[in-house]
Amino acid sequence: MAFGVFIHRSDSIYDDTPAERYQFPPQYLSRARACVDDWIVYYEPRKVPNTRGYFAVARVERIIPDPSAPGMYLALIEPGSYLDFAHPVPFADADGTVIERGVLNEAGRLSGRAQAAVRGLSASDFNRIVEAGLAEPDPLLPRVGFTETSSVVREERTPFGCDEIRDRVDMLVSRVVRDRVFRRIVLRAYDERCAVTGLKLINGGGRAEVEAAHIRPVEANGPDILSNGLALSGTAHWMFDRGLISLDDDMRILISRQANDPDSIRSIINASGLAILPPRAGDRPHSQFVRWHREHCLKK
Repeated sequence: MAFGVFIHRSDSIYDDTPAERYQFPPQYLSRARACVDDWIVYYEPRKVPNTRGYFAVARVERIIPDPSAPGMYLALIEPGSYLDFAHPVPFADADGTVIERGVLNEAGRLSGRAQAAVRGLSASDFNRIVEAGLAEPDPLLPRVGFTETSSVVREERTPFGCDEIRDRVDMLVSRVVRDRVFRRIVLRAYDERCAVTGLKLINGGGRAEVEAAHIRPVEANGPDILSNGLALSGTAHWMFDRGLISLDDDMRILISRQANDPDSIRSIINASGLAILPPRAGDRPHSQFVRWHREHCLKK
């Protein structure tokens, strides 16, 4: 087992769905196999406009030949393991210091290794990238109450070691941490505005009166990925989870025929009748999650 880096870009020609699978050619097979049962970091190259850099982590479950593309392979991602970073991590900081030290040669310059679409990642580099990606110096406060817990990531000054890696991996599977990070990325993408009502309300304590909703629930193997999220007010979230409202493929808000007061529901939907979505296309709900919600949750 070993940590790794998988290069992925939003305009990829490969059949990638980062939360589910990663397609790659045979020259990377041995490197990908080394990552089975361990964690990889997704990276978007610097030449991509508005690159996200290192943007997520996931655990590789197994490697199989791609049944739909002879000669290609798929790294299948363990369900529920994918997690977008709270803050994408750049390849290098403002001073030019590279965060992934393993791509440097003995002279401290970039080696050809930096171009490899699949490559190994040292434990120390993995720890450094994940720590930066999940760090929140200014935790986003929930709607009500706030108790600081040990799950909040802070800068650690202790020497690097096996215990630190174990703690980092434990953090990646913690539901408390994952919910906190998911809320951060969803509310940021939606500018803390409810996708159904269009309202952006901040209460007296500086907390956003909007929640991060999974379109396909975690209990149904819904991933903690931005494209599986919606920013919803408490009332809209309640109705969405109970199948009283949903979305069609054009992001029009649907009202269940079983709703006992459809006119009241209609009155809180924004005037366009469409979900108000993030400006970046890659941040918007993915059709497969929306379709799942419509087929399994919307009361017919």
